[in-house]
Amino acid sequence: MPIKKEIKQEKYLHLSGLEPLVLNENSNFINVGERTNVAGSRKFLRLIKEEKFEEALAVARHQVEGGAQIIDINMDDGLIDGKQAMVRFLNLIAAEPDICRVPLMIDSSKWEIIEAGLQVVQGKSIVNSISLKEGEENFIWQATQVKRYGAAVIVMAFDEVGQADTYQRRIEIAERSYRVLVDKVGFASEDIIFDLNIFPVATGMEEHRKNAIDFIEATRWVRQNLPNVSVSGGVSNVSFSFRGNNTVREAMHSVFLYYAIQAGMNIGIVNPAMLEIYDDIPKDLLAHIEDIILDKREDATERLLDFAETVKGVKKQDEATVLAWRSLPLQDRITHCLVKGIDAFILEDIEQARQEAQKPIQVIEGNLMIGMNVVGDLFGAGKMFLPQVVKSARVMKKAVAYLNPFIEAEKGEKQQALGKVLMATVKGDVHDIGKNIVSVVLGCNNYEIVDLGVMVAPEKIIEMAKKEQVDIIGLSGLITPSLDEMVYLAKEMERQNFTVPLLIGGATTSKAHTAVKIDTQYKNAVVHVNDASRAVTVVSDLLNKETSNAYVAKLKKDYDEFREKFLKRGKSKAYISIEEARKRKFKIDWETSSIVKPKELGVQTIEQVSLKDLLPFIDWSPFFRSWDLHGKYPAILTDEIVGEQATQLFEDSRIILDKIITKQLLKPKGIFGLFEANSINDDDISIQKNSKEIAVFRTLRQQLKKRDGKPSIALADFIAPKESGKQDYMGAFCTAIFGADQLAKKYKDQEDDYNAIMVQAIADRFAEAFAEYLHHRIRTKHWGYAFDENLSNEELIKETYKGIRPAPGYPACPDHLEKQTIWSLLNVEQKIGVTLTDSLAMWPAAAVSGYYFANKEAKYFGLGKITDDQVRDFATRKNITLEKARKWLHPAIAEV
Repeated sequence: MPIKKEIKQEKYLHLSGLEPLVLNENSNFINVGERTNVAGSRKFLRLIKEEKFEEALAVARHQVEGGAQIIDINMDDGLIDGKQAMVRFLNLIAAEPDICRVPLMIDSSKWEIIEAGLQVVQGKSIVNSISLKEGEENFIWQATQVKRYGAAVIVMAFDEVGQADTYQRRIEIAERSYRVLVDKVGFASEDIIFDLNIFPVATGMEEHRKNAIDFIEATRWVRQNLPNVSVSGGVSNVSFSFRGNNTVREAMHSVFLYYAIQAGMNIGIVNPAMLEIYDDIPKDLLAHIEDIILDKREDATERLLDFAETVKGVKKQDEATVLAWRSLPLQDRITHCLVKGIDAFILEDIEQARQEAQKPIQVIEGNLMIGMNVVGDLFGAGKMFLPQVVKSARVMKKAVAYLNPFIEAEKGEKQQALGKVLMATVKGDVHDIGKNIVSVVLGCNNYEIVDLGVMVAPEKIIEMAKKEQVDIIGLSGLITPSLDEMVYLAKEMERQNFTVPLLIGGATTSKAHTAVKIDTQYKNAVVHVNDASRAVTVVSDLLNKETSNAYVAKLKKDYDEFREKFLKRGKSKAYISIEEARKRKFKIDWETSSIVKPKELGVQTIEQVSLKDLLPFIDWSPFFRSWDLHGKYPAILTDEIVGEQATQLFEDSRIILDKIITKQLLKPKGIFGLFEANSINDDDISIQKNSKEIAVFRTLRQQLKKRDGKPSIALADFIAPKESGKQDYMGAFCTAIFGADQLAKKYKDQEDDYNAIMVQAIADRFAEAFAEYLHHRIRTKHWGYAFDENLSNEELIKETYKGIRPAPGYPACPDHLEKQTIWSLLNVEQKIGVTLTDSLAMWPAAAVSGYYFANKEAKYFGLGKITDDQVRDFATRKNITLEKARKWLHPAIAEV
C-alpha cells in the first residue's frame, strides 16, 4: 500500500465532562484510568456485585485524583445486570463534580449497555468499542447510533476474519474502517480513535517478535494517512511475559511508549505506577529492551530473559537452595507440600507427624487440615487457582491413604468432616469434569463427598441422600434436557419433605433457570453455583448453624427479585408469528448461488486417524476454561493474573498428552455421510438417496422481532428449496474419543484426581479437534467445495472457512431430538459404538455430532427464544405430542 505524504491535522478531538479536553498537536499523552472496569479490577467487580456504589464511586474518584484524564467504565459480567449498573453508576457520577469533570469512556461488548450509557452520560464521551467483526452493515448501524448521540468512538482493529496481528492487517482494517465511517456514515474524522492491538513481546514464540514494532509502525502510518484520528491501546499487554518482574515491566512500558508516542499514539491505558522514566533506565537494561521492542536481534528474547534474572536479583538456584524449605519446621514443610502440590516428600513428613501424634487421626485433623486451610484461604483470596488446588488435593489424598491403615487399627476412628455432600450428574447426562472439580475442592476443605457418578436417576439420588444422611445435594448437567431432571428432582425433594439445600451447576444451568424453574419447586435452599471457586463459600454458609437461616432467607429473597425482573424482561420483548418469520426467511439467490456436488456421496467410517494428526487442530482455550482459567490461548500463557498457572497447567497437560499419544491410550472413531438434500415446507430438510427421501431434518426458526430488513433465520434457509429445481447437498457426522473414562479411573484409583480430570479435559479437546479435522477433510477432499483451502489453526478456530457444522443442542439448533435422525441416517451406534442416553447425551462423553452445510452464505447464528405457535408446529412436523415437544424445546420457549 503506497504511503501518502504526511497530512497536517487541522481538526482536533474535543471531549468533555464538566471540563473540556481537547487533543491537539500540543497535547501530552492522555492517560485512561480503567479501575472502574469490572473486567480489569476485582475490587470494582466485587463492589458492583454487592451494590456498594458509594465505594465504587471512590474508585473512580481515586483515578481522577491520580491523574486519569478519562475514565473507562465497563459493567460486562455474567452476574451483573450490566445495563442497570451502567445507568445507575453514570447517574451517580453526574452528581460528583470532582469525578464528572473528566470525560467518560462507555465500554461494553453489548450494544444495549452502550446505548443505555449514552442516554444518561453528560458531556461528550467515548464509546469503546465498535469494529468490522460482524461485517459492514452492523458496523455502519452502530457508528450511526454513536454519531446520533454525539460521542467519539474507539474502533478496534478487528474485521470479519479476526483480530489484526500484523502491520499490514492493522493498516488495512484501519483504512477500511476510516473510509466507511467518513465516507458512508459521515462520522467526524477527529472523533475516531483506533485501537491497533498491543500484544505481548518476548513470549518465546517467533510470531510474536514483531508485535511491538508492528503496532508502532502501524500507528505511524495511521496518523500520517488517516487525517485527524487518534490512536490508543492498553500498554501493559506488551510486557505480560515478564509478570512478576516489575523492574523489567516498568522499563518495557516506558520504552514502548517512548517510540509509540513519537509515532503518534496519543491515548492509552497505562498504570503510572508501572512506568520508569525513560532517561533513568539503566543503559544495559535499556539496550536489551529496545532490542525486544524494536525487534533488532533474533536472540533478543533469550538475551533479555537471562539479563532479567540479574535485574530482578534472582539468579538460577542450585538444588540446595531449591530444597531449602526442607529444613523448615514439620508443619511448615507439610503446608509447603500442600500449597505447592509437591508429593515427593509428603509421606516422609506425614510419618514423622504420625510418630509425634498421640493418634494418627490427629495428623489429618491437625497437620493436614492446617495446610489445607492455608490452601483454602489462598484460593478464596484469588492467590491460588483451580489447577493448583486440585494438585493440593492429590497430595492430601496420598497422605490420607497412607494414614488410613493406622487409623483403622485404632478401632476405626474417623476424621470428623464439616459436612457430607452428595454429588451427581443427573439422569441421561454423562459429563462430569465440573462435578469432579467441585468434589475435589470441597474434599480439600474437609467435606465428605458421596459421588454417585453420571447418569444418576432421581430415585437413586433420593435413596442415597436418605441412606447417607447427607447435608447437601449437588446436581450437575451439561445438556439442556438435564434442566428438566433438576426441576423434577426439586419437586420430588419437596414432596418427600426434604430440608437439605440443593446446589445446581453445569454448563447449561444459570441463575435465571435456577430462580425461575427450580427455586419455585422447593421451599428450602436452592443455589446456582457457577464455578468451583464459589462452592466452598456457598456450602460453608449453608451449613453454618448460626447464620444459615439468614443466609437462606436472603438467598430466597434475591431469587424472588431476580425472577420477577427476569419474567418482566421476557415479557417486554416482541416476537412475530412463525408464519411471519417464514416470510422473513434468509433468502439466497439459488439461480446464481454455486452448488458443488460432493465427490463422495454416502456414509464412511474413519477409525485409522492418528492422535498426532489431530494435534494441529486442537483449540486449547476451552481446555483452560474447564479449569476455571479464563483467557484465549496462547495469550492466556502471558496473562498478568493467570498466566503463570496457565503455563504450568499447559506443561502438565503436555506430559499426559505425550504419554497418551506414545502409548495410544485413547482411540478416535468417526463417521460421516454426504447426501442429496433439498429444503421443503420452509423449515424442513429432505435427505435423499438417488432422489428418494430417506430422512427429514426439522429445523427451528428465529422469532424475535428484528429491525426491518433483518431476516429470521433457520438452518433450512441454507439448502436449496425443492421448488427451485436445484439439487443441493448436506452432510452429517459424529466424532468420538474412546478410552478416556478407563484411563481417568486408573488415575482416580491412585488418588490422583488432577491427572484424572486432565485426561477427561484432553479427551474433550481431541474430540473437538477430530470434528475440526474431519470438517477440513470434508471441505477439501470428500466434498471438495473448498479444495484449495489453506488456513492456519487460528483461522480454523475463528471459523473463517466456507460452510458451517452446527450441532444439535447448540444455539442454531437447540433441539437434541435431531440427534436421533443423525444416528438413524448414519447408523452411528452400530458403526462406531457411540450411543445416546435417554436425554440424548452422547456416550462416550468426549464426542461431537452435527451437520455439514456448504453454501458460502451459510453462517452460525443463535435461534433465541421461540413462541408457542412454533412449538405446536414443530410437534406436528415431528409427529410427536405437544407435551414431548415442550419437554425438549422448553429452554428455547419464550416466556410470553
